[in-house]
Amino acid sequence: MKEQLEQIQAQALAALDAAATPAALEELRVRLLGKKGELTAVLKQMGKLSPEERPVMGQMANSVRAAIEEKLEARKAEIHAAVLEEKLAKEAIDVTIPGKQIALGHQHPMNQVLQQIKEIFVGLGYQVVDGPEVELASYNFTRLNIEEGHPSRDRSDTFYFDDNDSVLLRTQTSPMQIRFMENHKPPFCMLAPGRVFRKDEADATHSPMFHQIEGLVVDEHITMGDLKGALITMMQKIYGENSVMRFRPHHFPFTEPSCEMDMQCHKCHGTGEIDGQVCSTCHGEGWIELLGAGMVHPVVLENCGIDPEKYSGFAFGMGLERMAMGRLKINDLRLIFDNDVRFLNQF
Repeated sequence: MKEQLEQIQAQALAALDAAATPAALEELRVRLLGKKGELTAVLKQMGKLSPEERPVMGQMANSVRAAIEEKLEARKAEIHAAVLEEKLAKEAIDVTIPGKQIALGHQHPMNQVLQQIKEIFVGLGYQVVDGPEVELASYNFTRLNIEEGHPSRDRSDTFYFDDNDSVLLRTQTSPMQIRFMENHKPPFCMLAPGRVFRKDEADATHSPMFHQIEGLVVDEHITMGDLKGALITMMQKIYGENSVMRFRPHHFPFTEPSCEMDMQCHKCHGTGEIDGQVCSTCHGEGWIELLGAGMVHPVVLENCGIDPEKYSGFAFGMGLERMAMGRLKINDLRLIFDNDVRFLNQF
């Protein structure tokens, strides 16, 4: 039995040295130390030994088992380290290789212009506010001095939610005038950008959904000169000191007197045509309407609990898309909403 144990130990240690994978080690463990293993088979013969030989052979068998187990654990650690080293070598990253360039996004061209406009008016002391897009007709029309029967209240122009035309998608940001004046006492300067909705056919300068920026100033002794000064300052900062603008008389129910401000068409430079063809951007007018404005109507002030004898104010509402078109030389409003990355990447 002694020779068998010595032979098992020698062969086991040699086999363990030759094993190169975790699977091979496990196979050797079962073959050597398992219930049906070689060492177990030898130990089953202990009953045939004399009482004097049993302790000696038992101690030797335990020594052989301990040597095999120790060698098994050592090889397991060596093989694990070798496998890990091989894996690390295969998955090594060469930090000297140039990395892949990651495309970074940027602000939409309309947001770029909106941010610039906000900064200009905040610098002039205006407070930027927001309001609901689903609006009540009383705020969108009635309290703005737009009476029943006015064309802008017609279903052909406005998206209504109910049969009695009391709830709608706001057609302008002007309801923010009423909402702001309800909760603030003069003096104040307010700017309210937001989306508005009208039943317009989409073309180069129109869309059924577009953006406006409402402005409102109320204080004592506010004049039309203050209105023109604020708008000219803003336009010169947006379009440059040499930009060509014009004011012309107009009518809005919620302002009196009223005006519109136009910018000379950047595509045809005011001629109304390009290469003998009518300019598609200004439709031959030579000018692009930017905003409507005027002095706040006394009735609107009264509707908000403000004394028109003491206070006066001006208001304006500008189209953000048209501002962006002029600022960034965009010829067709629809390009702004197409989400074509080739177009947006230019800005």
